Amino acid sequence: MHGQEITFFERQRIEHYIRGKISLRQIGEYLARDHSVIVREVKRNKDKNGIYRADFAQAKANLRKRRKKKRKLDIDEDLKLYTIEQLQNGLSPEQIAGKLKNRLEPKLIDRCVSHETIYQFIYVGQGRFLGLYQYLRRKHKKRQRRYSRKYRQKQPISHITPICFRSNEANLKQEIGHWESDTTICENKGSALSVQYERKTQLAKLTKVPDKGAEATEGALRELAETMPQGFVKSITFDRGGEGANHWKLRLDYGIDTFHCDPYKSYQKGGVENLNGLIRQYLSKGTNLNNITHLQIYEIQEKLNNRPRKALNYKTPNEVYQEIIEGRVVH
Repeated sequence: MHGQEITFFERQRIEHYIRGKISLRQIGEYLARDHSVIVREVKRNKDKNGIYRADFAQAKANLRKRRKKKRKLDIDEDLKLYTIEQLQNGLSPEQIAGKLKNRLEPKLIDRCVSHETIYQFIYVGQGRFLGLYQYLRRKHKKRQRRYSRKYRQKQPISHITPICFRSNEANLKQEIGHWESDTTICENKGSALSVQYERKTQLAKLTKVPDKGAEATEGALRELAETMPQGFVKSITFDRGGEGANHWKLRLDYGIDTFHCDPYKSYQKGGVENLNGLIRQYLSKGTNLNNITHLQIYEIQEKLNNRPRKALNYKTPNEVYQEIIEGRVVH
């Protein structure tokens, strides 16, 4: 019952129990409510004589609802239309809020909105009738609790270097060339997606591979090492999944340092994990990658690389990468 409003029927039961001299803590147990909820309900909804009556309490609650302050996006039409347009263009609530905060929209220069307000608009305000959740990266119809995760069985991998030996420059994103790698599957058969993420620029590289095996991932990483500018691939961090089992071959052939997260701690390569969530906006879990072309994968990659990022002061990864290539950024 957490977070649910008290109903009139519950208020009638509270009145009945109070008349029977039952404690508020015991009433909470009867109603499967925390006793603090009952205490607050009784305290704020008594009549002028200090008596709790269900009909009076319900009337006061209804009055508060009518007086409740309207949400900004429910009353500001220009801001609402802009937010809807940006959601449809693939921007997240945090990116929309960041653009407004940094005054990147001249027509809305004097207005701003927080990302939480946008989420409330999508899930609670007028936006819930527009189905705006489908434009979010994970398309959840209801807001999900954060930090829930699934564990997978440990895969034995040879010649591992633990992530604790990764340099401070890589950990603090002080230089380019430190990548994180993962493999994403949409349907549990056939093709998969090898995903690489550069920590400093947040640049994404997506490669369609025939399966989730170590050889397929090795091929994608060889392509990365051979197509990026010299010195732009210095290290790669993996989790303990079997797709990274051939990491030592990259060390031998390209001189790339390879590191592995601690067991069951793939959040230690959080950049690529977050990138996987962004990819879900375009490729849901039920997508059959066998029906997706390499060109379509590339188009998704560039959409991701052209998204403004908060950590980059709302520049895009492509913009930051280009600045580095042209020597306009110290790296």
